[in-house]
Amino acid sequence: MKKSKILATLMCGVLTAGFITACGPIHESTFTVGFDAEFPPYGYMDDNGEYTGFDLELAEEVCRRNGWELVKQPIDWDAKDAELNSGTIDCIWNGFTMNGREEQYTFTDPYVDNSQVVIVAEGSGISSLEDLADKNVGVQKDSSALAALEGDSADLAATFASLTQYGDYNTAYLDLKQGVLDAVCIDIGVANYLLGQTDGGFVILDEQLATEQYAVGFKLGNTELRDKVQATLNEMAADGTLAQIADKYADFGIPESLCLGK
Repeated sequence: MKKSKILATLMCGVLTAGFITACGPIHESTFTVGFDAEFPPYGYMDDNGEYTGFDLELAEEVCRRNGWELVKQPIDWDAKDAELNSGTIDCIWNGFTMNGREEQYTFTDPYVDNSQVVIVAEGSGISSLEDLADKNVGVQKDSSALAALEGDSADLAATFASLTQYGDYNTAYLDLKQGVLDAVCIDIGVANYLLGQTDGGFVILDEQLATEQYAVGFKLGNTELRDKVQATLNEMAADGTLAQIADKYADFGIPESLCLGK
């Protein structure tokens, strides 16, 4: 009887192990997304203390369809290259501009059209980019707005009294509200979000600094993972899921900015 019980127990263990091996784990692997946790509506912390946003919701759906476990990894934006190259993150997915960076990363196709704008206080007397002369202006470090001000709009930036770089836009916007800054150069989606959180008093200038496109950035040469994500995004665009997720962020103009699948 003892031998029979031992044999039965061993057989049960073999069958159980075989079942687990055959079925595999719940997730094939993890997919770690690096993002700026203070870059709404693409990635931010909600009132419940959870990381969410348009890009993170897209990443969640991509992971669900591929059997991956999504790991949301907030990063310092100016350290994103080190995080990506060290393998700490699999991609940068957070309102990441591809224009001018095509030789530095392996990108998906662009999925959102974006523009760089300027926020000022109502009644400030600033109604055009030309009016920023001799003004104190803020911008995020290593951002597309900064790239514009150091590139095609360098002549404009040269007229500023100062150009202060911030680690995040929330701090820059706070300084604008307190009068430390006269203007903030920023992505339009983030600008719309910040103004939506404020009870009036600030406006976006009609003139834009630059236009650009967002894409998911992978380590240069990582075409295999890029291709898997791209194929899934294409499926999501074709079956309407991409548009459905974008509709949740209609207040930020994202549905109108979609370029994938159109």
